[in-house]
Amino acid sequence: MNRLILPVLFAVLYQVHTLPLHTEEDEYLFKSWMSQYNNKYEINEYYQRLQTFLENKKKIERHNAGNHKFSMGLNQFSDMTFTEFKKSYLLTEPQNCSATRGNHVSSNGPYPDMIDWRTKGHYVTDVKNQGACGSCWTFSTTGCLESVTAIATGKLLQLAEQQLVDCAGAFDNHGCNGGLPSHAFEYIMYNKGLMTEQDYPYKAIQGECRFKPELAAAFVKDVVNITKYDEMGMVDAVARLNPVSLAYEVTSDFMHYRDGIYTSTKCHNTTDMVNHAVLAVGYAEQNGTPYWIVKNSWGTNWGINGYFYIERGKNMCGLAACSSYPLPLV
Repeated sequence: MNRLILPVLFAVLYQVHTLPLHTEEDEYLFKSWMSQYNNKYEINEYYQRLQTFLENKKKIERHNAGNHKFSMGLNQFSDMTFTEFKKSYLLTEPQNCSATRGNHVSSNGPYPDMIDWRTKGHYVTDVKNQGACGSCWTFSTTGCLESVTAIATGKLLQLAEQQLVDCAGAFDNHGCNGGLPSHAFEYIMYNKGLMTEQDYPYKAIQGECRFKPELAAAFVKDVVNITKYDEMGMVDAVARLNPVSLAYEVTSDFMHYRDGIYTSTKCHNTTDMVNHAVLAVGYAEQNGTPYWIVKNSWGTNWGINGYFYIERGKNMCGLAACSSYPLPLV
């Protein structure tokens, strides 16, 4: 036998014999999942990913057998450990996001029992996909500016996340390693505009800034921060004005979220632990539990067609730690 083949053969045999046993049904399910998400692996990685997939599947089944307000399911992240997921999809730089005293002025209500800006008109763009880049903050920013501009002008634009990834570093943002919508709104305000996605396409990797002022399509007049931990201030803004950007802490069970109202006893509720930014487009209540309707940036295969519900009124996972929205310049 060829000497070059022997080490490879021994490595494969060792890999197979040292891995825990799995059934043909397990492999069939994994291969079906691979086909669904168009994933391909070298032989060694295949067995490693299969093992992680089966561990995640067990966690999901264990959770779904319990008494919870939300369910989990297999999705595009099911072959990843939470450590890998965090490194690729969440904010890895610490975020200084507290607006101790915000400049949002609340009314005294009353507020509707539910509101959903997706059904009020053409005010919310489709769910996008950030890919393996911790640029969620840019999608929260564009989503909010797209909505406030559409509410003010009647024109719904698709704005450029990549411009923020490439150009907003001077405002304490870090490209694929994280940033904050409030800082990004300030960048857009001082930079005098944000281009469209068509003119500045998304690449999921940081590059040189290619902003062209003559192609700026959306503008910010001022940035409104909601006072730290004032969740009723968020309700006021979403009920009366527009969707609101927020940040919170993602823990390991959230990457498997499928539907229902997400609640957690493991996440923190302080400003220093937030690691993901999203967009609250509404709120409602189900079986006595109030919740936020939130637009994510992990594509439409994740969660409820790219959205999730998270418990409202308890600063769940720090979601009221640093919320903000821009006033559009139109």
